[in-house]
Amino acid sequence: MENMNTNQSDLSSVLPMMALSDIPESKPDAKEIVALVKDSGKVTGYQLSDGKVLNKEEGVEAARQGDIKGVGIATRKGNEYLKSLPDGREENNLSNLPSITDEKLS
Repeated sequence: MENMNTNQSDLSSVLPMMALSDIPESKPDAKEIVALVKDSGKVTGYQLSDGKVLNKEEGVEAARQGDIKGVGIATRKGNEYLKSLPDGREENNLSNLPSITDEKLS
């Protein structure tokens, strides 16, 4: 029975990683996402730890270049977006971050 619990635990950490199409290696000076930019409840961008605000496409490209840490790139319905890398901590998941509104990105 103990082996079964271990396998379930292993699966719960592997499955989220399988949802990512790319896991870029971040640079040493990479920024963190500190808030989600939302318009009518839909994520349209990301605010970084240096205060810079990027739209979704810019965020994906910045992550791909290694400029954002702790995220991978996922695809839904042909659209790429950023997703937290699973690390067992809920508080740093993108869905748990504060939201801001930025009319420039709408």
